[in-house]
Amino acid sequence: MKLQISLAVAAALLGAAVLHAQNTQTWTIGPFTRPAEGNPVVTPQPESKFTDPILKAPVQWEALHTFNPAAIVRHGKVYVLYRAEDNSGTMQIGMHTSRLGLAESSDGIHFKRLPEPVFYPADDDQKAREWPGGVEDPRIVESEYGTYVLTYTQWNRSTHSVGIATSTDLKHWTKHGPAFLTAAGGKYANLKYKSAGIVTRLDKDHLVAAKINGMYWMYWGEGAIHLATSADLIHWNPVQDMQGTPVELLRPRAGHFDSSFPETGPPPVLTSAGIVMIYNGKNAARGGDPALGPNAYAAGEALFSALNPVLLLDQTSDPVLKPELPYEKTGQYSAGTTFAEGLVYFHKKWFLYYGCADSLVAVATAQGK
Repeated sequence: MKLQISLAVAAALLGAAVLHAQNTQTWTIGPFTRPAEGNPVVTPQPESKFTDPILKAPVQWEALHTFNPAAIVRHGKVYVLYRAEDNSGTMQIGMHTSRLGLAESSDGIHFKRLPEPVFYPADDDQKAREWPGGVEDPRIVESEYGTYVLTYTQWNRSTHSVGIATSTDLKHWTKHGPAFLTAAGGKYANLKYKSAGIVTRLDKDHLVAAKINGMYWMYWGEGAIHLATSADLIHWNPVQDMQGTPVELLRPRAGHFDSSFPETGPPPVLTSAGIVMIYNGKNAARGGDPALGPNAYAAGEALFSALNPVLLLDQTSDPVLKPELPYEKTGQYSAGTTFAEGLVYFHKKWFLYYGCADSLVAVATAQGK
């Protein structure tokens, strides 16, 4: 199904449709605080080895960096799927091979991890899209039928796209290829896109994928944040304007933490106030938020209408999580990063998992409301 919005609605989205609430705390999930102990929760382990199915040789799959995590609650525990970089390639961002490790926790802070990755490039039909760069920056949701749906970046060091994969146990995965591969008759088959979060809702004590107007919804993109719809959580169609261009819902804001660009964070949450999205913003080198360093990444929140998910209602002026601690400002990305990708509701609290300087995984919490 392809959705289109009128020029009038598009203009409203880009202009006067933003309604600023007097008290954003009535709808935001934050503010977030870091636990007194336990951070960072996942760090590199050079001793971990894995026989790579493509190289047919052992590799130190999480030797250099462990960061940018997805998170889900399963059987009373928090599970984190984290991006791990090996020590291959050259010493620069994006030039190692990334795989996804799995860690579990009974308290959301102290984790035990599996010795080998659970998701990685292989000799399969996605190899050309995922090798040698790897699989990166996951987000995860549970369907109402108990299947787990993963969105992740496929990176072959030339181009990138959002891949979709499914699992019933978080350990064995089926890859379905790029999210937009067949959309609009193949129009988006060569599009470079990343960062996709499927809208969820709170079902008793955990989050599941939400249907709105009979469809699933996914916010996606960096530079600008867009929207897509799906009937099955696997095949997605970008929401387009009348010119056939993906509609832009969030754009950079001068003087703010997202002055360079916004980027979709963890799966958004459908609440009584609307759809709450935690997103990542990159600060501009000039004309950005003076309280942040140039090119630093911080997390903010945005509110979209539950009746019309393209409609932006409100947006935080300041970040709800920003680089402050040494391990958030030193590492592979020394400009500073608190890059949010995993969000769960656990023990009546919100747990937000984020990447620190493209090097480590940490967590911050907020009280449930």
